[in-house]
Amino acid sequence: EKAIARRCFDRALQRELNVAIQSAQKMAAKIRHASELWELEHHLTQLRKEIDRKYEYKYSKLVFVFADLVREGKLDPEDLRGLSEEKLRYIRERAEESAA
Repeated sequence: EKAIARRCFDRALQRELNVAIQSAQKMAAKIRHASELWELEHHLTQLRKEIDRKYEYKYSKLVFVFADLVREGKLDPEDLRGLSEEKLRYIRERAEESAA
């Protein structure tokens, strides 16, 4: 179960990082002035804080992380197959509550 959780966590994090990389590349390609360079730096700093806050790998807190990721559409509930039914139920319920 821990191996499945780690794989799901790493997969979701990598997806988010790939989106961040693409976003940064698009912004960087448009830079023409120094002020735009600092806008990119600010954007990346904010993005890093958000990702660091969201992707905290503590096994005891992973159900909360997974529920948030499912709610945000960044993790498919099917990816979580192999976790206990109790954890899956909690993740589904919390994801639905947060979305409402």
